[in-house]
Amino acid sequence: MKIDCRQISNTILQELKIKVDELKKKDIVPHLAIIIVGNDPSSPAYVRQKELKAKSIGAQTTILKLNQQTFEIDLLKIVKEWNTDGNIHGIIVQQPLPGQINTRIITQAIDPKKDVDGFNSKSQFEMPIAMAVLEILKSISSAPFEEWLGNKSIAIIGNGETGGKPIIKALRKLGIEPSIIDSQTKNQQQLTKNANIIISAVGKTNIVRPGMIKRDAILIGVGQHKNNGKTVGDYDEEKIKNIASFYTPTPGGVGPVDVACLLKNVVAAAEKF
Repeated sequence: MKIDCRQISNTILQELKIKVDELKKKDIVPHLAIIIVGNDPSSPAYVRQKELKAKSIGAQTTILKLNQQTFEIDLLKIVKEWNTDGNIHGIIVQQPLPGQINTRIITQAIDPKKDVDGFNSKSQFEMPIAMAVLEILKSISSAPFEEWLGNKSIAIIGNGETGGKPIIKALRKLGIEPSIIDSQTKNQQQLTKNANIIISAVGKTNIVRPGMIKRDAILIGVGQHKNNGKTVGDYDEEKIKNIASFYTPTPGGVGPVDVACLLKNVVAAAEKF
């Protein structure tokens, strides 16, 4: 069964709108500030979704676009200015960044109280992608959620900084040790065949194939990429839909829930001010 991720996202956003309305009574408007550096083709679309959904809950956004040649020192200067701006509650420097900029230096420069993306090692917030995966699983689980999840065998394909790694970290915080699969893993099919839940965070075609899935497994597709101008995921939905008990679509799967969870962090940051 296809998981209705847009409905999950909308439920979160409706709850956030109520919170934003309450904050506005105290003259606090949650404010997300985003920097885009360079010409990455996918960044504008991602940022546009954040902007649209922020507007839908009554939050404010500021978007600053910098050119490909921007120096690291200039980017740091802006981040530090925003760190001290009392009207800004959340700061994002959209990744990927051009090669002359050290991503880690930038993420570590963001105030942990404003690091709503969760990349700073001292961030006060969970990474939205990990929050999104847990929200999706919660929507199909039987309560109590943590007990249900703890009884599942979980395989994660890909351990990148913005996908697999934060999900692995979030599961470990719950006391769950997933099987981690990357390009060097020798017994990939054996690990996926034994998994009740497969979370794929690679962003390549046919990473998860029908022969890798056991019947009634749950498939969460985090990875996505463009194929002939069309956004596609790590598996062919038509080929797996009769094998998996639940699966997320691409597009319209993890992405909308990810944005909603990001805004959950922004509102939480505003509530702490």
